[in-house]
Amino acid sequence: MEKLWQEMRQWMAKYAKSFYTDDEEVQLGISLKEEHTGYVMRHCLDLARHLKLSEHDVYLAGIIGLFHDVGRFRQYTIYKTFNDARSEDHADLGLKVLTEEMPLMEKLTATDEATVRFAIQNHNKMLIGETADKKQLLMAKIIRDADKLDIYRVLAPYLRADMAEKAPKFIHTSASQEVSPDFAADFMAGKQADYHNIRTHGDRMIVRLMWVYDLNFAWTLEKVMEQGYVKMVMDSLPKTPEIEEGIKRMENYIAEKRKRLNGEADTINL
Repeated sequence: MEKLWQEMRQWMAKYAKSFYTDDEEVQLGISLKEEHTGYVMRHCLDLARHLKLSEHDVYLAGIIGLFHDVGRFRQYTIYKTFNDARSEDHADLGLKVLTEEMPLMEKLTATDEATVRFAIQNHNKMLIGETADKKQLLMAKIIRDADKLDIYRVLAPYLRADMAEKAPKFIHTSASQEVSPDFAADFMAGKQADYHNIRTHGDRMIVRLMWVYDLNFAWTLEKVMEQGYVKMVMDSLPKTPEIEEGIKRMENYIAEKRKRLNGEADTINL
């Protein structure tokens, strides 16, 4: 598995570089996704090791992290956007890329390939699709946590209103920190907001903040809290009654979850 893992990393590096261009706007997006891929891959490996998975499954988690956004390169080159609602679902597009252009997938066992495809397909959906396969579910949870952890890092420099205006256009929809009424209502109620309906930078921040409720492992929650991402996002939001209520709800949730998980290791049951 290690040899195949290294071959896949070499293929991915070459594939990403095939999209390099003199168009500065497109190159910025390609470079960002190339960097993001590296971080997410490492988070997958670290989380899989934290969970004490077998060496085989650690590499499998790494492969999923490596390819989770493989569709983004084609997406941005064609559509000049990372907005799935304005182009096509990048996870589904990624599966097409792996089918059409990635011969090394054939070296995986049928079971491992199905797991990789399931995890990639579900890494960006609001909810994980149904499966009776425990490993598929576990790997989907790992990639979802790893992806969210790094997206917080990507967004961190652009949270303040003055910095949001300087952000690349693929980071935000508008520089407005205002939160649309439906997003504010979802936040107050502790419900996941639909990213397809994002209208402002404030809406985008609400979507990212609500990910806290969707983190699967104590390891990920602690990483997010240690790096101060939640507080940064909260501080960037307008102080309306609805937002204040949503923040209070989330702070209570985080405190209770951290208290409950204090001293307990993440456990899995395969």
